[in-house]
Amino acid sequence: MSDLRNVIIVGSGPAGLTAAIYAGRANLSPLIVAGSQPGGQLTLTSEVENYPGFAEPVLGPELMDVMRGQAERFGTEFVDDDVVGVDLSSRPFEVKTAERTWRARALIVATGASARLLGLESERRLLGRGLSTCATCDGFFFKGQELVVVGGGDSAMEEATFLTRFADKVYVIHRKDSLRASKAMQDRAFNDPKIEFLWNKEVAHIYGDDLVSGIGLIDTVDGTESTKDLSGLFIAIGADPRTHLVHGQLELTDLGTIAVDGRSSRTKLPGVFAAGDVIDPHYRQAVTAAASGTVAALDAEQYLAALDQVEESSRVDLAAALADEVDDLVAAD
Repeated sequence: MSDLRNVIIVGSGPAGLTAAIYAGRANLSPLIVAGSQPGGQLTLTSEVENYPGFAEPVLGPELMDVMRGQAERFGTEFVDDDVVGVDLSSRPFEVKTAERTWRARALIVATGASARLLGLESERRLLGRGLSTCATCDGFFFKGQELVVVGGGDSAMEEATFLTRFADKVYVIHRKDSLRASKAMQDRAFNDPKIEFLWNKEVAHIYGDDLVSGIGLIDTVDGTESTKDLSGLFIAIGADPRTHLVHGQLELTDLGTIAVDGRSSRTKLPGVFAAGDVIDPHYRQAVTAAASGTVAALDAEQYLAALDQVEESSRVDLAAALADEVDDLVAAD
């Protein structure tokens, strides 16, 4: 099969899969380079309750499998390998894995974002098992419990305030004695009777075999150690858009996301589109990522239709020019 594709999508989370569904329905025969661990961050989530269309909670990996099956039904081809590089300096664009290079008339970057973690060995093992990086995704599962939020910025204050809707008590752990958050966010948290701050503390251990059961803390001032029993731990120290493949090739925003034109998915480079958490530093929800993937596919479809028109016009002009040249030669004879 030719290595030239109408649309190549890099990333297989909700944004990438939805883009593939729409591109497939437009008969664009999309190719998704899904990565060696397909499915995006939702594969690390246990139950998803807030994705439309599911009356009962659905497991994150199951939701991704359903979306993948839908994309395959509309003709999407999947390559479960990591992209090691893209070349946007010429057309068609090049997308490279360790084994192969494909060319794309249009490219959709849907590589998502990676939540920052504390760097503890136990984090990956317990992610989705009492440890979360998204209060709006998982807070509902911790009704009536005591929870801990780690962080000192706006995102941590937002997470803590949101969790008070469900939790009896929310402890905010910060390694300093003052916050980075905006004054408005600080005031909201300080005035919430359910929120208590544990200053000058760092999480050194997360305890639990199958589920989070507690944490070990170190005082950053005097080095004393303490423990705290809990069943829910939320890490809110930010997220990093996964833009490493396009550094130096696409314009980025001050927040590190790929810059797009308004509410569209269009980057500054015609034919390259971006969708999902890689352009959205705020909402980071499966449903908003899916909506963004829809936009990217529709934008790519319109771009390719316009490109086909230009190419067809060029072919007609070339054919007419050749015909005129032949006529001139005949007339000369």
